[in-house]
Amino acid sequence: MNFQFDVVSWGVVFIRASALLVILPIFSATNTPVRLRVAFAALLSIFVSQLIPPVPPGLTTDIYGIVGLFAKEVGVGLVLGFSSRMLFYTLDLVGALITAEMGLGALSSPSPMSPQPQSTPGMLLNYLAAVMWVALDLPRWLIVGFARTYDVLPAGGIHMSKELAFDMVVRTGQTFLIGLQMTAPILAVSFVVSFVFSVLARAVPQMNVFSESFSVRVLGTLAVFGMTIQLMGQHISNYLNRLPEDFHRVAMLMGQ
Repeated sequence: MNFQFDVVSWGVVFIRASALLVILPIFSATNTPVRLRVAFAALLSIFVSQLIPPVPPGLTTDIYGIVGLFAKEVGVGLVLGFSSRMLFYTLDLVGALITAEMGLGALSSPSPMSPQPQSTPGMLLNYLAAVMWVALDLPRWLIVGFARTYDVLPAGGIHMSKELAFDMVVRTGQTFLIGLQMTAPILAVSFVVSFVFSVLARAVPQMNVFSESFSVRVLGTLAVFGMTIQLMGQHISNYLNRLPEDFHRVAMLMGQ
C-alpha cells in the first residue's frame, strides 16, 4: 500500500476520532491527559485515512461545506462514544443502588474515572470494567471497529433516522436490565433484612429497628456483593465483547 497523505481525509477522520475519544471509556477518564487523547486521535487518523476513499470534492468547496462536514463527523463520533459508554453509566447506577441499599447513600469519594464523585461499589465496578477492557484486548478491536464504520458510513453521510433513535432507546433499556440483573441479589437480601426486622419490630416494640438493622444490612450487602462479583464480571464481559459489532451497527443505522 502506497502511503499518500490527504489533509482533508486526515482531518475528517481526526474530527470523528477526537469526538469519539471524548466519551470513549478509559480515554475519557479525568486522569487521562488531553495531549494523549489528541496524539492518539492524530495517529489513528493517519492510518485510517489511508483505508477510506477520498472525501468528495463537492463537500469541501467552501468554508460552510467544510464546517458542516466537520459538524457531522463530530455527531458521528459522539453517537459512537455514547453507545460504548452506556455500560459505565450502568455501573455508576449499580454502585449507587448498592450504596443506597447499604444505607450509605450520602457517602461518595472523588474518582479518577469520572469528574463527579462516585460511590465505592461503583468505583470498584468501574475499575473492574477498565481491567477487563484491557484484558479482552478491546482497544485493538475498537480500532478495527472504528475503521469499519467508514464502510457503511462515509464522511458526511450521517442521517438521523427513526431506526437510530429506536436503537438508542433499546440500548438504554438493556443497560437498565443489566443493572437490575446485577443488583437483584443485593436487593433481595435488603428486602429480607427489612422484612425480618419489620416482624421483630411488631413482636418487640421496644427494639430500635433502625440502629439494629443497620449493621446487619451493611454486612449482608457486602457479603452478597463479594459473592456475586464474579457474576457481575460476566455481565460486564458479555457487554464489552459486543462493542466492536455495536460500532458497526450504530454506524450502519446512521448511514441509512
